[in-house]
Amino acid sequence: MRSTLYETRRARRAAGSRLLRRETGLLTKVILYAVLVTFTVMTLCPLFWLVISSFKTTQAFQMDRLGLPERWNLDNYPQAWRIGKFGTLILNSILYTSTSTLATILLSASAGFAFAKLRSRWTPLLHGSFVIGILLTIQSIMVPLFLAANLANLYNTRLGVFIVYTGISLPIGVYLFTAYIRGLPDAVVESARIDGAGYLTIFRRIILPMTRPVATTLAILNITATWNEFMLINILVSRDALKSLPVGILRFSGALSSDYGKQFAALVIGLLPMVVFYLIFRHQITKGVPAGAVKG
Repeated sequence: MRSTLYETRRARRAAGSRLLRRETGLLTKVILYAVLVTFTVMTLCPLFWLVISSFKTTQAFQMDRLGLPERWNLDNYPQAWRIGKFGTLILNSILYTSTSTLATILLSASAGFAFAKLRSRWTPLLHGSFVIGILLTIQSIMVPLFLAANLANLYNTRLGVFIVYTGISLPIGVYLFTAYIRGLPDAVVESARIDGAGYLTIFRRIILPMTRPVATTLAILNITATWNEFMLINILVSRDALKSLPVGILRFSGALSSDYGKQFAALVIGLLPMVVFYLIFRHQITKGVPAGAVKG
């Protein structure tokens, strides 16, 4: 009798504990979802306001800054496109971003393979000389880059922009690839060497395919950074035909700063490519960043 009573009490306590955990779990989910919804609204509202405002005339925006436009003005976009010369600038941005990203991945992967698997007494010094570049800010190297570009006759050339964009991306790329490849088994390289494969063959056929996750991570970082880069392109080129997309948006900060409709339309044009990039590659982005985390 006493044993049965004890088991009944224990069962009631266990049921109460499960109910409490269930209620706590439900409360935690509600709080988490509330936080996520709040941040989502805080992110989307400014974008929605920007798009809506881009269809207003300056007078309509000054009269009602938050409401919907009474008449949707579609002329802002073609006029902003013509004034900003966005056709040429977008092509330049695509060229600079794609070429520098591809070069950064290939050079970083080859350097990371050498530092991780072909060790020598110079490896720490050479690897450190690359990685220390992570600590350098763009502002600290703007003047030396300008002087070097002039001395090398690379000022106002696409080649100069390509070299600089690739160079400033290499420190983080070498760091990521070295750390990732270092976590791969040495037996992979040793077995290939026993079979007679050279280091170039090992890198191209074995190491490079295995580093796809970290290559995806580096590509995401480099594409967003290069596409939105503004300061370096202004000191490396002065011809409008060689500048990139962010410079076109700058044109609306001078005499056109009070023309809000065209200014907002230019901002939407500058924002749209990155939004499209995310929508197309969102699955690769969400998978690539965690998968490309540093191993070891």
